[in-house]
Amino acid sequence: MPSHRQRSLRALVGALFIPAAVAVASLPLAAHAAAPSKSAAAKPNKAFDKWADQFAQDWVRMNPQMATSTQYFGGAEGARLDRQLTPLTKAQRQKVQALARSGLARLDKWMAGPLDATQRTSASVMRWSLQNVIANEPFEDHAFVFSQFSGVQVSLVNFMTTTHPLRNPQDVDSYLARLEQVGTRMDEALARALDAASRSLIPPRFILERAQYQVDTFLKPAAGDNVLVTSLAQRTEKMDGLSIDARNAALARAARIVEDSIRPAYKRVQEFMAEIHPRTGDVAGISRLPNGAAAYARAVENFTSTKLTPNEIHEIGLREVARIEGEMDKHLRSLGLTDGNIEERMKQLDARFQPKGEGDPRPAILAGYAEMVKDAERRSSTLFNLKPRAPVEVRREPPLTEPSAAAHYSLPAPDGTRPGIFWVPMRGPTFDMIRMRSLSYHEAVPGHHFQLAIQQELTGIPKYRSQRIFSGGSAHSEGWALYTERLAVEQGWYEGDVPGLLGALGSELFRARRLVVDTGLHSKGWTRQQAIDYGIGAQEVERYVAWPGQANAYMIGMLRIIELREKARRELGAKFSLPGFHDLVLGAGSVPLDVLGELVDGWIAQQKKA
Repeated sequence: MPSHRQRSLRALVGALFIPAAVAVASLPLAAHAAAPSKSAAAKPNKAFDKWADQFAQDWVRMNPQMATSTQYFGGAEGARLDRQLTPLTKAQRQKVQALARSGLARLDKWMAGPLDATQRTSASVMRWSLQNVIANEPFEDHAFVFSQFSGVQVSLVNFMTTTHPLRNPQDVDSYLARLEQVGTRMDEALARALDAASRSLIPPRFILERAQYQVDTFLKPAAGDNVLVTSLAQRTEKMDGLSIDARNAALARAARIVEDSIRPAYKRVQEFMAEIHPRTGDVAGISRLPNGAAAYARAVENFTSTKLTPNEIHEIGLREVARIEGEMDKHLRSLGLTDGNIEERMKQLDARFQPKGEGDPRPAILAGYAEMVKDAERRSSTLFNLKPRAPVEVRREPPLTEPSAAAHYSLPAPDGTRPGIFWVPMRGPTFDMIRMRSLSYHEAVPGHHFQLAIQQELTGIPKYRSQRIFSGGSAHSEGWALYTERLAVEQGWYEGDVPGLLGALGSELFRARRLVVDTGLHSKGWTRQQAIDYGIGAQEVERYVAWPGQANAYMIGMLRIIELREKARRELGAKFSLPGFHDLVLGAGSVPLDVLGELVDGWIAQQKKA
């Protein structure tokens, strides 16, 4: 798609009210995937499939936690990996880099030869993933090891309490084997954080303090009441084949491990955080760090799968903010909300819908989310042929991470023992009532649950793609989820519900503001308070500070998917099928945006011939 890559954005920067489906035609995409040649129509290359499957297995073996979450291996090998936590050492990172480089070199040779269309897509996805692993390596320590959002101090706990399977007594023994390694992994993370700090790679003070709160919270209860013990108790309460004596012994051993090795490791991290606290400051952006501008440019390319610069993304954000605010103004006026800016009037609307009366409103709100997901499943029936077999549940975010978490989705277990889960933080005292529907569509149906659960269930692509061992990154996955929010608006799902429609537009506005804020923080010297004043909540701003670039994936990905859909609609006319387009995007699994463009072009050509 060289035409998209060569066009300039500058002609569109000033046109703030251009419809998104038109304006995004200027997005220049990176040339990550080799264009299909005549050999793409060749017969499948069995040697490539054999190599790629073996390489993917070797890749997963390097990361036992990935092996568990994807259930990539069965039998003895799966059981062996279920007893290990992925090392966090420098030596481990070097092994990953070496394997990525050898895989990339071999892929270039495969892609120069004959591959069929599916194989070429698979090779392109794998190549893009490995290129990112290599390109990101010089900047790995620009991400704080103990960030509040996905730092080791919370990710290990979440993995053990949610992802590690507890189906039978063998899994309990594997849980205890892994629990024995948590202290070691924390010490490995601490060694990395100390090394980074010696090179002035430290977080802003407000990020450090969020992580300190999490470590303090983890250390408060006695070992027997620690979440690593209580979750084991809860999840084994009705386990078949586990005797009362064996369960009690397992819980006692878990408590001893927490007391003897895990709590001491967390205390060492606690001491490290206290030591570096005086060195931290209030400057938020990654540009404050050595080589920070290059680190941010790399993060932007990684998360958007484009060659857009931070400044170009900032301008797209400003354009989209103006367009969406113009639309919201009309609907707010229809409700009699005429005084103040968009943010002030939305707060007035929010206040109208806050829960009334006494008692904790959270159970009713959670039930409301569940009903919205069911309603979305009914509404989706005419828009999608592909639907996931796995169910999805709505659950409240766990206490350890709720203070700083955003709503998110976790995949179902491939064997059906865990559903897809839409996690909702419910901090209170106020709640985001008018955005409940758009959030349900994004995180669950037809957003992430349709996309990720379907991909996991696909049989027409290699396992390393269906299990997202190699994938197209955030721009595809988050772009799809935001696309489904827009789809709900387009399809009239908010008919008769102007507050809900404003909630949906407010959610899209939030994603547009993210483009402005993320690039503002990391490339234009914005402060944390500037970002908050622009209309982004404090927890979200702090997420962007801890995870530079990722916030850009949503809107950039959505705009690209819409552009491709409208291109297909124009070229196919009466032959265009919206469910067919959705089947193509979901049936391909997660691919980089330029690969998606090639797949859509191929689909258009096929439909014209049909």
